[in-house]
Amino acid sequence: MTGQFYDFAVVGGGLVGATIARGLARQGLKVVVLDEGDVAYRASRGNFALVWVQSKGLNMPAYANWTRRSVLLWPSYAEALEAETGIDVSLEQEGGFHLALSEAEMERTVSLARRINAQPGVTPYTYSVLDGDEIRRRLPGAGPEIVGGTYSPMDGHLNALRLFRATHKAMLVAGVDYRPRQAVVSIGSNDGFRLFSSDAAEVRAARIVLAAGLDNRRLAPMVGLEAPVRPQRGNIIVTEKTAPFLRLPVQTVRQTDEGSVMIGDSQEEAGFSEDVNSGILGVMADRAVRMFPLIGELNVVRMWACLRVLSQDGFPIYDQSETHPGAFLTTCHSGVTLAAAHADLLASCLARGALPDETSSFSVRRFHVSKAA
Repeated sequence: MTGQFYDFAVVGGGLVGATIARGLARQGLKVVVLDEGDVAYRASRGNFALVWVQSKGLNMPAYANWTRRSVLLWPSYAEALEAETGIDVSLEQEGGFHLALSEAEMERTVSLARRINAQPGVTPYTYSVLDGDEIRRRLPGAGPEIVGGTYSPMDGHLNALRLFRATHKAMLVAGVDYRPRQAVVSIGSNDGFRLFSSDAAEVRAARIVLAAGLDNRRLAPMVGLEAPVRPQRGNIIVTEKTAPFLRLPVQTVRQTDEGSVMIGDSQEEAGFSEDVNSGILGVMADRAVRMFPLIGELNVVRMWACLRVLSQDGFPIYDQSETHPGAFLTTCHSGVTLAAAHADLLASCLARGALPDETSSFSVRRFHVSKAA
């Protein structure tokens, strides 16, 4: 293994790393992925599978625009994945809802949409403000406690497990050398980069992308970068399969293409604990039943917790090293929504040796400016 040399080494084989690796390989580059494997705190196993613009980008106009651009790319990206792998990720992008169970929630929901779209430099996303009766007309299973909400025709959802499988298969079809159970222990830079994994294997590459989620915090300083990320725990409930009743997704409740109902979106600062929180699960279930009473008749078949990857302000970090040219960092907690942008826009720019202009606001330097102020 020592003698092999790659154009790019991608550290991390979750959804973000695999998506970027597939994109780089499709640019004609020789790519290797070093992946710790499923023993890692893999955020991919906990995503809610939304392709979503609503609520994204308050106080960061560039993120609102980056999200919007990726959402618009998703239909063609889903088609490309199916053409390459034969796997349909079941993208349904006919709109999505934010629902409110009180007038106070309704006010906050509408205010958020207005504030995001009113920011200087933002390309507004399309949305409508709906009262409870209109919500119930569009979503026949919606309960009487819903006072209203917002709807965007740009939003959608997909099958998360199929997306992960398709991404990995597409990566392999493109010629990526995938190495699972290869946690990177150290990175040296001498005539390119030398990466040493947990089994003492060495990989050499001209350039590298750190896409290792929470482990980016440890790896980034090895190449002159910073990754001030932290874990945030989210709980998920999955019910038994039932007849279709929720055609369009809600931010916290969605019915999968296979018939089960997913309930999610909790946010806890619990360190690296992946234990489920029964109290929060109860609140989540109660809200879901108030929105859609039918859910109260379904059996729960699975509950679990996973860790999001969050920066200090919650937005992505895309950076390139000044001291170690050719070293790049990418970290975000919207790996599904941003996958289309990562596959096409980000990967093509990395292949040319630079980050996209659209990501300049996401450098870790933004935190240094805040400290100086």
